[in-house]
Amino acid sequence: MSYQVLARKWRPRTFGELVGQEHVVTALANALTRGRLHHAYLLTGTRGVGKTTLARLLAKSLNCETGVSATPCGVCAACRDIDAGRFVDLLELDAASNTGVDNMREILDNARYAPTIGRYKVYLIDEVHMLSKGAFNSMLKTLEEPPEHVKFVLATTDPQKIPVTVLSRCLQFNLKPLPRATIGQRLAHILEAEAIACEPAALVQIAVAAQGSMRDALSLLDQAIAFGSGEVRETEVRAMLGVVDRGYVYRIADALLAGDGAALLAQGDALAESGQAFSSALDELAALFHRIAVAQAVPEATVGEDAERIAAYAARMSAEDVQLAYQICAQGRADLALAPDEATGFSMTLLRLLAFEPASAAVAAAPDAAPSRKPPVRSPAAAARPAESATKTSAAQAPVAQAPVAQAPVAQAPVAQPPVAQPPVAQPPVATGALPETPERWPEFVASLKLTGMGAQLAAQSELKSIRGNALSLAIPATHKHLADKSYADKLKAALEAATGRKLLLAFEIGEASDGSLAARERREREEARAQGEAAFRSEPFVRDLVARFDATVKTETIEQLSRGPSNPPSSNQERS
Repeated sequence: MSYQVLARKWRPRTFGELVGQEHVVTALANALTRGRLHHAYLLTGTRGVGKTTLARLLAKSLNCETGVSATPCGVCAACRDIDAGRFVDLLELDAASNTGVDNMREILDNARYAPTIGRYKVYLIDEVHMLSKGAFNSMLKTLEEPPEHVKFVLATTDPQKIPVTVLSRCLQFNLKPLPRATIGQRLAHILEAEAIACEPAALVQIAVAAQGSMRDALSLLDQAIAFGSGEVRETEVRAMLGVVDRGYVYRIADALLAGDGAALLAQGDALAESGQAFSSALDELAALFHRIAVAQAVPEATVGEDAERIAAYAARMSAEDVQLAYQICAQGRADLALAPDEATGFSMTLLRLLAFEPASAAVAAAPDAAPSRKPPVRSPAAAARPAESATKTSAAQAPVAQAPVAQAPVAQAPVAQPPVAQPPVAQPPVATGALPETPERWPEFVASLKLTGMGAQLAAQSELKSIRGNALSLAIPATHKHLADKSYADKLKAALEAATGRKLLLAFEIGEASDGSLAARERREREEARAQGEAAFRSEPFVRDLVARFDATVKTETIEQLSRGPSNPPSSNQERS
């Protein structure tokens, strides 16, 4: 006997066997039960989610010898022929092969004739979006008012390409990708029925690789059974899919927690020697840090064979460490294509994991707190020259500390703003790289940055919400949310890093307008200056005499303040109308 693949052997024969599309099954079952049947259905969704299966189930329900119902018998001649694909009144057409007007006219000419043996003639047109414009136009009239014995079922993976004139004539159902848990449960049920041994972790890997497609999952399951000599084991499935062994990922995490750079690079070399995909390794690393973050936020959600190991990592790492590590892995995955080669890009990502330490700021602020992980191991050359390193650091920090004072005149503050002075005695000692201690100092801090254009606009409209380690949370009014564009944010980030000498992460929140930004402060000062100018103008004897003698009215919007230097106080003769 010839072998039948699992995707065909286990195709659902009834609506009850179809998993993951309950919203469509319920609608069709109720329509069949109540006799409220539409003449044209459009099924959309990605590959392998059940579009063709639903069309066949609908044809079986309409043509079952026991009558039209949502529960066809499955044993009559019509049901058996439909399952076998030889029912003459179920016409399955491939729109990719029959794209022209002549093909469609030939099909529609046959629609006028009564069914041969069934109750309804069902036309299943797959990948209908590939029909030509003329073919679509030729079917509009028949699709709108078909004969009573004809039902159309259109299936497509790209509904955006279907004309709206066709969409308006169809009852549309959108089939969603299947959840991983649903795919895993279905695979376990099939393997149990087939009496094939399996490991749950292997089924999880297949469900992830299927990306929501049950047909892809069953095809991979067939491949895994063949690869594992009749068994489905996690090790063989990982090798088949090219997924990195978790042992490498755990050893990388252990080396990172120990601050052992040599061990990190050794794991990168071991991955290269074993032929593992670096992109898959970064995916697995990001997935590990995601599980650690979940374990920190919701400990009871940690399940699986490695739950104890994940809980141990969650206890040893701070939340900021985990978030930064995840972001580095995700960015490193995107940067692999830009690296000289993938091995270099992967090792550089590992070095970033070791170099960036968001918890260092928290440790500096609270000396009694224990560090989240051991400090990075320094090379002997660096350890032998601590004094020289400290001298270079102080020399590099000195100009940065004076940057705000040097740039204050360039910021072009409003006329009413006094010059910013930062005498060493008046301000508490600020270390190099220090950010504003309070949100109130944020406006004058960003005013000193070397920014122009949209980057300066973003800095002016932003308000400091919080600082956690190297992560800054900034708020932007909803009216200026367009400024949160990545290119503008990168300019602000570069200016902040240049001013502070630190690597920073920026997070933006869109909210209501507030008074904590530089733009709000400048707006306030302009309004105050205008109010003062208006009061000074009205207090002029000449203006008061005109108003009193002629019952005149002052047009406040025409009052303009003449430009003046910062040392010249405003006077009444500097206003004009």
